[in-house]
Amino acid sequence: MSKSTFTVSTATGQKVTVDEASSTTFQKGTSSTSASAVTKGDPVLVIGWASSTIITATQVIVQPTGGVSATSSAIPFKQGAKAVSKKVGQIPANYTEGDGTLVIGTAATKATEASLTSPYSGGVVDRVVKLSNGEYEVHNIGTQWPHHIFVNQAFKFVGAF
Repeated sequence: MSKSTFTVSTATGQKVTVDEASSTTFQKGTSSTSASAVTKGDPVLVIGWASSTIITATQVIVQPTGGVSATSSAIPFKQGAKAVSKKVGQIPANYTEGDGTLVIGTAATKATEASLTSPYSGGVVDRVVKLSNGEYEVHNIGTQWPHHIFVNQAFKFVGAF
């Protein structure tokens, strides 16, 4: 059962509802804190399970100033808008959507953090997949572009489309 809910906005302006459960943990930077540490306008990383624009949070990390890009090149999703076909950086050779293995835990968290601090953040990450070459594909919903952000084994941004 959820203790409370709050709303956050992505870099592209999409509203996301965060459900806080009794087991949700909070951090400010690298220190443990409580839900009261989250104030309006704070950049946050919410980790949990997404269903549409609702995230059941397992962890909320209040980012230090400058920890998340305030200016994003992501294009917000708009119903009926023409699809954007654009690639930046390096897309893994032989990449096919749907390939790879779903990952959770530390690797997924690090890949998500890397994607959200890239110049192309702004969506809601609904899954992280480890590709056969060892890189990660971070899948975004809520953006027209990019829908896929690629992160290498060292958790550094390498490409998007």
